[in-house]
Amino acid sequence: MPPLNKPATDACCPPVESGYSVENEVVTRYAAGAEKVEAALCCPVSYDPKYLKMLPQEILEKDYGCGDPSEWVGEGDIALDLGSGGGKICYILSQKVGKSGHVIGVDMNDTMIGLAEKYKGEMAEKVGAANVEFRKGRIQDLGLSWHKAQAWLDANPITSVEGAAAYEAECARLREEEPLIESDSVDVIVSNCVLNLVATDQKEQMFNEMFRVLKKGGRCVISDIVCDEDPTQKIMDDGDLWSGCISGAFREDDFVKRFEDAGFYGVEILKREEEPWQTIDGVEFRSMTVRAYKGKEGPCLERKQAVVYKGPWKQVRDDDGHTLRRGEWMAVCDKTYSLMTDPNGPYAGHVLGIQPEKLVDLDSAPAFNCSTNAGRHPREVKGQDYNATTEASDCCEPSADGTACC
Repeated sequence: MPPLNKPATDACCPPVESGYSVENEVVTRYAAGAEKVEAALCCPVSYDPKYLKMLPQEILEKDYGCGDPSEWVGEGDIALDLGSGGGKICYILSQKVGKSGHVIGVDMNDTMIGLAEKYKGEMAEKVGAANVEFRKGRIQDLGLSWHKAQAWLDANPITSVEGAAAYEAECARLREEEPLIESDSVDVIVSNCVLNLVATDQKEQMFNEMFRVLKKGGRCVISDIVCDEDPTQKIMDDGDLWSGCISGAFREDDFVKRFEDAGFYGVEILKREEEPWQTIDGVEFRSMTVRAYKGKEGPCLERKQAVVYKGPWKQVRDDDGHTLRRGEWMAVCDKTYSLMTDPNGPYAGHVLGIQPEKLVDLDSAPAFNCSTNAGRHPREVKGQDYNATTEASDCCEPSADGTACC
């Protein structure tokens, strides 16, 4: 039976690693960190000072992180902060997304949520917008609202196996009908040194949940602690190192692969600290920030488009297996063309897009085989009957601003 005073995940009870509850270790230590500053829970991070000026000193002192994912969030974004803690990143995001945006912080620690909530009114007045809210739940189970599940428990105390089954059914209903975070609802997910605190056997579910709640075209920007090789068993058996962001750290290559496995594309390492934050048993632990996009799902349709990879590599391959050879016109489907030419996407600046003289209507476009990695002859794009002859342009004449092209 799950604990009676708090909701559970699909696995019912909090996960157990090496004979103890990872979740209890984390909750206990971070609750203490909300009461009294604990320097060991964070590593040095440089934030843009203009966003720190209006933040309360208590939030600044009791912030625990390893990076600044807020750097990649903009005006109007609907942003979700996983493991929002005392609210520092949320209140930075509040200033960046503005009145047209919205910020949601998710955390499971009552003490941390209390600290963040304490300054909501003050920050709304300073920012000029009440655009931040905090919700209680697990970041690996963004479907279940702990407040709603707790309300059901308060009204229906569990005294039998049948009662426990009814509680599990209610949790399933809440995930389906009243989720903590709706599917396809946020533009950007950020997290600052929190994903590593989730138990190993629930990390896959966590990445799948991130993918679920992002809109198509949305992105994750995650700062976390990674390691250059697998932690030793001694490290894995240490509860303090679990709550200290060490034992649950992702191996660097595995961190990137987790995004790929969940369906993200355009995964990119934005920052990797050169010097390790800590070295234990010869294993180096450091901060790394990764960005990944959602949106490569959908049909492949032929509209006679081409893309050209600009270089500098001789050739590159994307997440769907398209190989682009430097300087060559490559045949792609409409979906891939859109992804590769999106000015706000991961490939911006690396690929040139070439549209046909007459773009095939989407309703009549046939299926395109994206596995061929074929070049595209210019006549396919221009049309077989294209036979234009034009005069040389006047590009050498001075333009309105006094410049010339030759």
